[in-house]
Amino acid sequence: MTGIICAMDLELEGFLKNMSVEETLERSGMTFYKGKIKNSEAVIAQCGVGKVNAAICTQIMIDFFAPQLIVNSGVAGALDERLTVCDLVIGDFALQHDMDGTALGEEKGNLDLGGEQRVRLPLDRETSEKLMKLAENYEGSRVYLGTVASGDKFVSDTRERLSIGRQFDALACEMEGASMAHVCYRAKVPCAIVRAISDDLTHNTGMSFNEFKYIACEKTVLLLLGLFE
Repeated sequence: MTGIICAMDLELEGFLKNMSVEETLERSGMTFYKGKIKNSEAVIAQCGVGKVNAAICTQIMIDFFAPQLIVNSGVAGALDERLTVCDLVIGDFALQHDMDGTALGEEKGNLDLGGEQRVRLPLDRETSEKLMKLAENYEGSRVYLGTVASGDKFVSDTRERLSIGRQFDALACEMEGASMAHVCYRAKVPCAIVRAISDDLTHNTGMSFNEFKYIACEKTVLLLLGLFE
């Protein structure tokens, strides 16, 4: 079974249109939809904004549905000048840029993983490579493989975004993916992240977010549906 955790209601609607729902589960104010996509078992949920919401959603999905893979989709801000609105970023690693124990002598972003310390959490290579190949088939879409940085802050300042990108060698920042990867890493469940760039370092010249979100959702839904082929 594959689990999908999405950020936007438009994405959830897109997935549900392609799913035969067999049952639903309500937990912690979140709805989990279990069923089939193209004859393959799937479970889908919308987690809400922020790392805690994403972590709660991920743990519930693991506990009640035991997926063999969890994929996170949504939008993100660019941390690299090469990226522009509507580009796709597939994660190879995830990290929490706002985790800061430097006053205790720790490296910025360091996570306590129960006897293990890590900054960068590995994402499932096989799934990431498959998503890269699927994305390359979409006309007009540029796709990048790189690190996704998460934090409980909407980072709008260009200098701050560039700083995060350079410090962690990351391509995109958002508010959920790395906390999902954190839960999956400790639970030993493969995890993948797909993000469409919603705001670049030129302040989105030429497209409003309201225009973008429909394009982004169409891209991410179409891409993830390809996993069920």
